[in-house]
Amino acid sequence: MSFHAIAEVDVLEDALDPVATLVDECKLRLNGGGLKIRACDAANVAMADVDLPERAFETYEADGGVVGVNLDRLQDVLSMGSSGDLAELQLDEGARKLDIEIGGLSYTLALIDPDSIRQEPDIPDLDLPAEVAFEGDELARAVSATDLVSDHISLSADPDAETFLLGAEGDTDDVEVTLGNDELVDADVPEHVESLFSLDYLEDMARPIGSDVIVSFRLGTEMPVKFRYTNGEASVQHLLAPRISSD
Repeated sequence: MSFHAIAEVDVLEDALDPVATLVDECKLRLNGGGLKIRACDAANVAMADVDLPERAFETYEADGGVVGVNLDRLQDVLSMGSSGDLAELQLDEGARKLDIEIGGLSYTLALIDPDSIRQEPDIPDLDLPAEVAFEGDELARAVSATDLVSDHISLSADPDAETFLLGAEGDTDDVEVTLGNDELVDADVPEHVESLFSLDYLEDMARPIGSDVIVSFRLGTEMPVKFRYTNGEASVQHLLAPRISSD
């Protein structure tokens, strides 16, 4: 197995950040067409699927294979560079190490046996009838507002009102953020849908999303939510399981 790549530090960080919100270590799939990462948190509540295509790299050479990395350590190394700096990655398969060069910095990162990392999940085929799209700052605002009253968040869409609602009922206070025609970039809501989710998970997963990035949500009733966005050059897909209401 061989791997040699050069990319801007920012590009690599954009691909790693969505995964690092869920896990501390992961498998990097070094495919011919680019870098792919898929991981699920230990509780099987949330999943991240990231695709960083070959065109995002200055140089990219890989013949296929899988390596395991400590995400925290890899992110720490990349943080030693500045925005726009190039990072060169070279696999030393025999030593099971990844050599990283950023400017005058040389770092040798020990790899993890990929067989010791939990198996990547399959992406389930879900019937999620509703889809809405809006800018990331709207999601950040709704998450921050909901965090004032509850540890869960309700996501719902209504075809008659043509709105997407985010919010929660707390022990004493309630909050609701309504996104209508002025805020929604796109909407296809053939039926009313509503599901409840852990706010902590959604807050972590939403953190890497830029304020002006368009994020697309697919929703059902008491179903997982699937959302997609582009983080720099990386295509990101998240899946979050619902909390089933005890009412």
